[in-house]
Amino acid sequence: MKFATVLRSALLTLALPLTGCVTATVDEMVFNAPVDGIGDASVVILGRRHASDYETEPDFIECVGDHIAARDKAITVVSELDFINALYPWFEPRTAPLYPEDLEKLMQQAPVAQRLAEMRTQYMIWIDGSTIRTDSAGSMTCGIGPGGAGCFGFGTWGNDSDYEATIWDFTNRAEVGRINATASGQSYMPAVVVPIPIIAPVQGTACDSVGDQLLKFLSSEH
Repeated sequence: MKFATVLRSALLTLALPLTGCVTATVDEMVFNAPVDGIGDASVVILGRRHASDYETEPDFIECVGDHIAARDKAITVVSELDFINALYPWFEPRTAPLYPEDLEKLMQQAPVAQRLAEMRTQYMIWIDGSTIRTDSAGSMTCGIGPGGAGCFGFGTWGNDSDYEATIWDFTNRAEVGRINATASGQSYMPAVVVPIPIIAPVQGTACDSVGDQLLKFLSSEH
């Protein structure tokens, strides 16, 4: 009976919104932001995946796009998958343009120019980066005894996020802005009968930071 009471209390505690601490910094360099927003044009957000040691997570790209679309309904965000499928094979990891200078040559491809015009895509935002685990410590033991099952111990780990968003303008064939966001935090997992994760929302904080800065660039409500 005592074990059941403790277990219920632990499960109720587990349902609470426990989060670890996160620190974040944002650097912004904008060359030519649209004064009145992007109007009826659209924007696409793509993840860089040409590096051999990591790839920009698709869920992070989706998070940034959702952040922008949710806070300014007037901005049309083309999904990454829809854009890549529509422009196949020009934006596959091995063939995607790496530098703004490549845009002029790319736009000379009639199917590319036609599909971009159909989607009214004016800005393309490349996001390069990742979230990694930096360290971990502690231990935890779980077992089953006469009184029931349970875990005891304590664990901790860190995460670092580092993302850079580069804004390309298809109209001017040029880079018009660059945003860098970093975030770091420590997560914890204490366990007395039931493990209780206290997660630092590092990647989510980086997503919000990048999304907020991009909104300042794209939105008419500067």
